[in-house]
Amino acid sequence: MKPTTQTIQVFDPAMCCSTGVCGPDVDTKLVQFAADLDWLKTQAVIVQRHNLSQNPAAFVENPTVQSTLMEKGEAALPVILLNGKVAATGRYPDRAELAGWFNLKSTASASVKSSCCCGGGTC
Repeated sequence: MKPTTQTIQVFDPAMCCSTGVCGPDVDTKLVQFAADLDWLKTQAVIVQRHNLSQNPAAFVENPTVQSTLMEKGEAALPVILLNGKVAATGRYPDRAELAGWFNLKSTASASVKSSCCCGGGTC
């Protein structure tokens, strides 16, 4: 029997770039979360990330995200869906929590240095 494909979908608040890892004052939590999502990809988890400012249609087209936003407003962002169901709202989970959701062995997350994705230092 073929193993079930696991998916995580991240619906981020509006940010200047797809990961929010840009500009002069980068939030280290966003840098670490981006690294943790890359780690999940190496574990055969399908990762989909949507930014409200760059892909608003994804928010409108997903009834689970739509109802979560209707209920909690923008404070619900980010909305994290695990295999289509809400796993977390309003915060980014750490690697240990992500690993637990997918029954993976969590490796220590590497310390990540921030860098601007926008080239000129600002967005």
